[in-house]
Amino acid sequence: MSGQIAVVAGGTGGLGKAVSLAFLNEGAKTVVTYRREEEFLSLKDAAGSNKSLLEGYQVDVTDESSTAKFIDKVLVAHGKLDTLVNTIGGYAGGIKLWDTDSTVLDRMLSLNLRSGFILARAVLPAMLRSGHGSIVNVAAKAAVDHGAGAGAYAASKAAAVALIDSLAGDCKGTGVRVNSILPSIIDTAANRKAMPDANFATWPKPEDIAMVVLFLCSEGAKTIHGAAIPVYGNS
Repeated sequence: MSGQIAVVAGGTGGLGKAVSLAFLNEGAKTVVTYRREEEFLSLKDAAGSNKSLLEGYQVDVTDESSTAKFIDKVLVAHGKLDTLVNTIGGYAGGIKLWDTDSTVLDRMLSLNLRSGFILARAVLPAMLRSGHGSIVNVAAKAAVDHGAGAGAYAASKAAAVALIDSLAGDCKGTGVRVNSILPSIIDTAANRKAMPDANFATWPKPEDIAMVVLFLCSEGAKTIHGAAIPVYGNS
């Protein structure tokens, strides 16, 4: 992927960091968004000899104006944008729907749905002009497996899959490919801390999920468009 420009939204998080490193290892210029400076510095350190290919911007991608300005900066600096991966997301669960405050639903829709909507709107004009591009949005197994106690979360992830599926129809024949991936519980430090008694061996590793994302953004996946790919590990 040498010479390609990849934007990884949330590129310093548990999954995002692995995705960013995967693109860097393939030689792509990788532009990440982050919320905390220390996370970007950690990613930069992990990038090692590839850190010259890494750029970072402190952006809230649920804010339309800030996201548009960020993408404009990327296009001015590099003249194109080949790939967008959205790893932004949040979880809220463990409570019955009738005990769930409406602010939880608002937060889930913002993180899990609005982020993908705003990012896609920001990058698509440039991708459509070039007749080339790949968008991968990270949803979740909960989009199709709606367990109890997580109604707001499941609804937001299901909506995210529907959004990308519809967008794939919009992009048919343009040269821009759009897909979703549906991980189950990802083996991150935060998830281990939240569920210390779980069997971590059954959870997919961020690095393994990153390989799926990398493939979807590669020429090897040029026939995959409008897919929602399960990445469940052994769970």
